[in-house]
Amino acid sequence: MSQDTSQREFALQVVHQLRGAGYEALWAGGCVRDQLLGRTPKDYDIATSARPEQVRNLFGHRRTLALGAAFGVIVVLGRKTEQIEVATFRSDGAYVDGRHPEGVTFTTAEQDAERRDFTINGIFYDPVEDRVIDYVCGQQDLEKNILRAIGNPEARFSEDKLRMLRAVRFATTLGFEIDKPTLEAIRAMAPQVRAVSAERTGSELRRLLVHASRKLGLELLLQTKLLEPLLPELDSLANKDLPAWQRTLQHLDELESNSLSVALAALLIECQHAKLVSEIGRRFRFTNKEIGRAVWLVQKLPEIEKAVAIPWPRLQRVLVHEGSDDLIALANAVLGPNAPGVCECRSRLNLPTEKLNPPPLLTGGDLLAHGVQPGPRFATLLSHVRDQQLLGHISTQKAALEQVDQWLNKHQNN
Repeated sequence: MSQDTSQREFALQVVHQLRGAGYEALWAGGCVRDQLLGRTPKDYDIATSARPEQVRNLFGHRRTLALGAAFGVIVVLGRKTEQIEVATFRSDGAYVDGRHPEGVTFTTAEQDAERRDFTINGIFYDPVEDRVIDYVCGQQDLEKNILRAIGNPEARFSEDKLRMLRAVRFATTLGFEIDKPTLEAIRAMAPQVRAVSAERTGSELRRLLVHASRKLGLELLLQTKLLEPLLPELDSLANKDLPAWQRTLQHLDELESNSLSVALAALLIECQHAKLVSEIGRRFRFTNKEIGRAVWLVQKLPEIEKAVAIPWPRLQRVLVHEGSDDLIALANAVLGPNAPGVCECRSRLNLPTEKLNPPPLLTGGDLLAHGVQPGPRFATLLSHVRDQQLLGHISTQKAALEQVDQWLNKHQNN
């Protein structure tokens, strides 16, 4: 049984158990949207008339987590790794912090749908009777590929400013058009997205950048005026250097990778500053590993561009790096798959391992055993010997140690 099937069956089981206890229970949100679009839902959420304490009593305290009980949300745990969020039908009070309601009132399914963000996310589904329940015309918008805020767009975005960025992300990943009133509300309120935490903003940008339609996402960020408060460096590029902006869009469009690091590098390659990549990565709380890889990609792309001309040992160090696949993906998008440097690298990468990346002939321990005193020249010596090995000038440890002696004699005064 696949994980998707297991999760779906568990979601159905939870609905049956709630129904058996006399409560109303429906699938809600993204799982319904994805199912209606013919996609396999990644997870399932359940909306119910049962109060949080009633959900916990029904499933038992050992099998439930009251992580969001103040907002009517209880997590129900399965026998294996499954877990389902079960939320009581509710209406939200005033949003005082641009994210959380001051309080909630438990209510009906229809009122619960009306407090959600977009019509396509406000649809319910009864898995027992195989029946769609739609109070907000979400099915109609799904059929027309339209993203529309529920009710008053300004009110929805005032409740949670992140919804503006979520609108761009949903429109990007689903290929939907943002309806005019929703789009105009985002454009008018775009500066307020600065109030959202870096972690939440970064999470949405991550989803947008790793998606194959990332070019559309960047165009929508500009169109909705969200680019300026989020990525002013790129907004400046779009307004002051149109050719560079168009090249950026082209890089994103041609990029074939779902790596955030590669996407971040492609996004900022026209800015020509590895430092900026690091700054923006930290701005949105991406991981140190992701940031480090993106910086390395930007720094090493010129090596690929000049691959035909640079010494083999220098290029070899790039190609045997664990990020070389990411670098080639970036080079394909930025330089083009038929660029001389890219073709040279592909050819070199097809070399047998003993030629592409032979084991080093010497280690630091070998230098110590040979009587070389520890110090800064260790790294220089090892690099020199490695270069001679990769160039094919030496192939044995004996020859490598002879190289060490020659180097030491030449540099003995230093």
